[in-house]
Amino acid sequence: MNYISTRGNTPKMQFSDVLLMGLAPDGGLMLPETYPQIDRATLDTWRHLSYTELAFEIMSLFISDIPSDDLKALIDKTYTSTVFNSDDITPVTPLYDKVFLLELSNGPTLAFKDMAMQFLGNAFEYVLTKKGERLTVIGATSGDTGSAAEYALRGKENIEVFMMSPHGKMSAFQRAQMYSLDDKNIHNIAIKGMFDDCQDIVKALQEDADFKAKYSLGTVNSINWGRILAQIVYYFKGYFGATTHNDEKVSFCVPSGNFGNVCAAHIARMMGLPIDRLIVATNENDVLHEFFTTGNYAPRKAHETHVTSSPSMDISKASNFERFVYTLLAQDGSQVSRLFDDVKTGKGFDLADKLTDIQGKFGFVSGKSTHADRLATIKKVYDETTRLIDPHTADGVKVALDVQKQGETIVVAETALPIKFEETITQALGKIDLPRPPHTIGLEDNLQYVTVLENDARLVADEIYRKVTAR
Repeated sequence: MNYISTRGNTPKMQFSDVLLMGLAPDGGLMLPETYPQIDRATLDTWRHLSYTELAFEIMSLFISDIPSDDLKALIDKTYTSTVFNSDDITPVTPLYDKVFLLELSNGPTLAFKDMAMQFLGNAFEYVLTKKGERLTVIGATSGDTGSAAEYALRGKENIEVFMMSPHGKMSAFQRAQMYSLDDKNIHNIAIKGMFDDCQDIVKALQEDADFKAKYSLGTVNSINWGRILAQIVYYFKGYFGATTHNDEKVSFCVPSGNFGNVCAAHIARMMGLPIDRLIVATNENDVLHEFFTTGNYAPRKAHETHVTSSPSMDISKASNFERFVYTLLAQDGSQVSRLFDDVKTGKGFDLADKLTDIQGKFGFVSGKSTHADRLATIKKVYDETTRLIDPHTADGVKVALDVQKQGETIVVAETALPIKFEETITQALGKIDLPRPPHTIGLEDNLQYVTVLENDARLVADEIYRKVTAR
């Protein structure tokens, strides 16, 4: 399996090299040259596999440079009932008639990001050991990516982690999860700005070829193909959990900000998983909703991005969106490069002429949820089912119920556990005792370690220089 860039100017590579590199040298995102096609007989075989068995079958199709026994060992080490608190790893549970939740938040940081990050941490360590190399991981987080990455990479050999987050924009629980880690290879940087500012700094440093080479920069954001690959697995597992046979179709509703999670669902659909529609749920930062309803992609500036009660979706420039646009434009790297060069300068682009393909051939629809909507949905679900859901999952449930067709089965991708957003849950339901895993008790009382910086890539580069050279 070879990997290519969405911009078309990067030599073909194997998985291990793509795993470590993050952004492609030409500024694009790496993805497989082709998507493997899964036939009905294979689906029938896969339906009865355990999570680790299914993960091995799917990942083997995309990874040709790691021996099978080693890949199996990595997967078996990653997806255990001890780490994910469930033998099923990602249980599918009914919520309403033909509406299910795909539980993705049973990992160590209580968010869906653990599903990919735990694999990424083990894969990084394996590849770096084989190559005899070190890696400096830089990342940006609006809430959950950071903690999931840090918990997956803490204490790992030959890895330094620099995670940027928007100063004061995350929940108290999210901040405590990240900033309370005292591992020597974990470095938190709070940027005075929004998530998009943090993301822009990651891209700026990745695009500085000399700096990237000197410090061996990699990334754990959804621009990293390894994350997308790991997420593809749970859409297959979610489909099997919501159906009884492979003649059925389901739709997936995915709360989305940076487009990584729903991109994995899109790839699963491209591979042949019987997905009817892909429903993108946004909050007040509805750039993706606008695109999927009009064809116009108009990213907003950081100061135009709303601070909401579903903060992990407070994103107005979806960095992972390029992979879908590349497919939509029939793999025309030159056109993709022109469009996203415009995005970089603050412009958007209009693909209204592709709307029929977007909504038909690729099955995308979308919806929007507001603060009032998510409070009402949290209360509705709790009152009617006794189920507690977090604000991002509430966005997904709200949109799923809004757009559900007669007889349509929809699986909503859970984002996080409610305890991570206690303030919003309290606003919706009043003061109640929220379930809390034992390892998180007293988390907010721990000492926190974070460096606050102005929104300037040079300051972050200086911080990386100081910390890496000191090691």
